[in-house]
Amino acid sequence: MPKKKTAIITGITGQDGSILADFLLKKNYKIIGLKRRSSSFNTERINHLYKKGILNVKFFPYYGDLTDSSSLLRVIQSTKPDEIYNLGAQSHVHTSFETPEYTANSDALGTLRILEAIRILKLNKKTKFYQASTSEIFGNTEVPQNEKTPFRPRSPYAISKLYSYWQTINYREAYKIFAVNGILFNHEGPRRGETFVSRKITRFVASYLQNENQTLYLGNLNAKRDWGSADDYVKTMWLMLQQKKPSDYVISTGVSRSVKNFVEEAFLNIGIKIQWKGKGLKEIGFNKKNNNIIVRIDPGYFRPTDVDELRGDSKKARRELKWKPSTSFKSLVKEMVEKDIERLS
Repeated sequence: MPKKKTAIITGITGQDGSILADFLLKKNYKIIGLKRRSSSFNTERINHLYKKGILNVKFFPYYGDLTDSSSLLRVIQSTKPDEIYNLGAQSHVHTSFETPEYTANSDALGTLRILEAIRILKLNKKTKFYQASTSEIFGNTEVPQNEKTPFRPRSPYAISKLYSYWQTINYREAYKIFAVNGILFNHEGPRRGETFVSRKITRFVASYLQNENQTLYLGNLNAKRDWGSADDYVKTMWLMLQQKKPSDYVISTGVSRSVKNFVEEAFLNIGIKIQWKGKGLKEIGFNKKNNNIIVRIDPGYFRPTDVDELRGDSKKARRELKWKPSTSFKSLVKEMVEKDIERLS
């Protein structure tokens, strides 16, 4: 019987961290979940793991912070993991413009702190490292974007992630650490944070069933993103660390759709067809049946610098990881809307 592996997951309370924990537990991993101490409960996505942990002794939550070297060093030293998945971050692009220093400390230097811990503890031959990169590092470049596309980050978040991308490669080459970057394009699901635009839309659609006298305020309706399923994408994180040699991979569907398209698809799930009228800040989305205005633009949601379109080319991942997305855009949005309706019922 193969030895049970131990994995550290930073950002365990987030969408990707909780999905990855479920995935690895099914593969008989021992999970060390790193989370920040908070004055309020933020463990909704992993509450079911606590029950599993008590019964199966496979899930162990630890307090730690990407901005605190000592906490990272302590947990890595005490657990000597086979794999580390660095999914923790200040992950809101818009927020990064308001908190650029904290974003850099967490998203850029946090990665460095983990890589340094692996090096200092001489775990470079034992511990494999996965860095959660992002399609935002491409910025406004030609689509589709792949592993050879030049980077032009357009936010403090993207710049911090690009620092982590290159540090991961540097530690791989300098210290022979099995370290990889997963450049995942937008990936959504029912566990997505409520302030992300995809979940903001599906939550609003669910609440609209109960109260039609409300308006959804959004920013750039024309921004195009390559929307995929978090359940599909998280599997690739594990696949990358099972390869013979470390490498970096773009994970995407290869199809981009606008925020406007996402709104339209979400409302179709409750039988409402959205039509658009006006231009610029005065553009509105309304219910075709009764002309009720449903969507308006709020300039407060605009980013100082934005990315027009992100669309990935994941041929390398499909070829080497033997992976391809299995969830359609329509199915993804439907699942998110239905889950939010269920939460409100």
